[in-house]
Amino acid sequence: MPLLFPKRVKYRKAHRGKRRGAAKGGTSLAFGEFGLKALENGWITAAQIEACRVAMTRAMGQGGKTWIRIFPDKPVTVHGQEKPMGAGKGMVDHWVAVVKRGRILFEADGVHGLLARDVMRMAASKLPLRTRMVQRRDGSATA
Repeated sequence: MPLLFPKRVKYRKAHRGKRRGAAKGGTSLAFGEFGLKALENGWITAAQIEACRVAMTRAMGQGGKTWIRIFPDKPVTVHGQEKPMGAGKGMVDHWVAVVKRGRILFEADGVHGLLARDVMRMAASKLPLRTRMVQRRDGSATA
């Protein structure tokens, strides 16, 4: 499966932006029984999301279902090695998802708690951020 990126974008290149503050939405479980929540701010690349998806689906085997709650919609540009200053903004190199603390990154359902913990641990090991597994209890998500 190819890496995630938008089909169309309004603007080809984007500013870097600020990586501070807490998530405004997507902070509670919406689909599954278990989830992986970000504890700090940062960027997650499309390759890292794909690595998490592969690790989760392999660890779960036949049973269970996973949801990816983030999407890489921000282009990151890079310059060539020997470009002089003032040569303009570089070409788009890869795509990232901007993640704020408190955001649910992945969800899983249809597996036992011990297996879910292993699945989320494997996914967390592929990410550059600190995360925590959350579990739904009595209709609400708890940390």
